[in-house]
Amino acid sequence: MTTHVTVTDEAVASLRDTADPRLHELMSGLIRHLHAFAQETRLTQAEWERAIRFLTETGQACTDTRQEFILLSDVLGLSMLVETINGDRVDGSTESTVLGPFHMTESPVRELGANIDLLGGGEPCVVSGRVVSQDGTPLPGALLDVWQADGNGFYDVQQPDVQPPGNGRGLFTADAEGRFWFRTCVPSPYPIPTDGPVGDLLRATGRHPYRPAHIHFIASADGHAPVTTHIFVAGSDYLDSDAVFAVKQSLVADFAPSDDPSLAREFGIANPFRHAQFDLVLEQSA
Repeated sequence: MTTHVTVTDEAVASLRDTADPRLHELMSGLIRHLHAFAQETRLTQAEWERAIRFLTETGQACTDTRQEFILLSDVLGLSMLVETINGDRVDGSTESTVLGPFHMTESPVRELGANIDLLGGGEPCVVSGRVVSQDGTPLPGALLDVWQADGNGFYDVQQPDVQPPGNGRGLFTADAEGRFWFRTCVPSPYPIPTDGPVGDLLRATGRHPYRPAHIHFIASADGHAPVTTHIFVAGSDYLDSDAVFAVKQSLVADFAPSDDPSLAREFGIANPFRHAQFDLVLEQSA
C-alpha cells in the first residue's frame, strides 16, 4: 500500500523500463527533487492546486511571439544556471549568457553598416568589432544574429502595431577580415513583460522586473562553437540586479561618446554619436 514514505521510491521504480538511460536519470531526479520539495515545505493541497493553475496560465500566455515559460525560467535563475553548467569555455573566448524570450522571429539579412533602428527613436550608435578565433585569427564570413529593444525598451514582437517587423534585428556576415559594424540606437534598460503570470510572481515576491541595457548576439563560424551572448552598456542601471541574473563582467562594454565628423561620415551616422567596439572570440570546435 502506498504511503507518503513509499510513494517516491514507487514512482521512481515505475521508470524501470525506460529505454533511454538519460531520460531515466532525468525523470528519476525530477521525481525525487519534487517529492523532497513537497515533503520539506509540507505543501498543502491548496498550494499545489494554485501551482497547477500558475503553470497552466503560463502555458496559455505563450504565443508565436511570446515565450512565457522561458521568461519564467529566466526569472527563477534556471536559464542562467543551465547556461553556466554547459558554458565551460576556453580562456579568452567570449562568455555566453541567456538567450532570453524574444528570439522568436528570424532576423532579416542586412548589409554591414545597415541601421537596425528603423524608427530612429534613440541615441544614435555604431557597434563595431571583429569575430576571431581563440588565437586572434579573424573569421571571415562569420554570422552575427543581432537583436535588441528599441529606445523605449520594447522589442518589435511586443509592439506589432508600432514597430515594423525586424526593427532592432539584423543578420550580418563579417567581412574578409572578420570585421562587423552596424548602426542602431543605444539600448536602454527595460522591464521584462509583467502582464502575465511571471509578472504576478515578481509582484508577489517583491522583485523588480528590470534588465540592464544590452544587445543580444549569436555569433557562429565554420569550425567553431557558436556563442549566444549579450553586450551590456557600461554604467547602465540594474547591472547589479538584472531580473534574469544574466550579467557577466566580461560582457560589459563602453558605449563611448564620439565627436569625430570624419568617423561619422565613414559610418554614415549623424555626429556626435556613441561607439561600442569589441571582439567576439569563438572557441574552436573539438
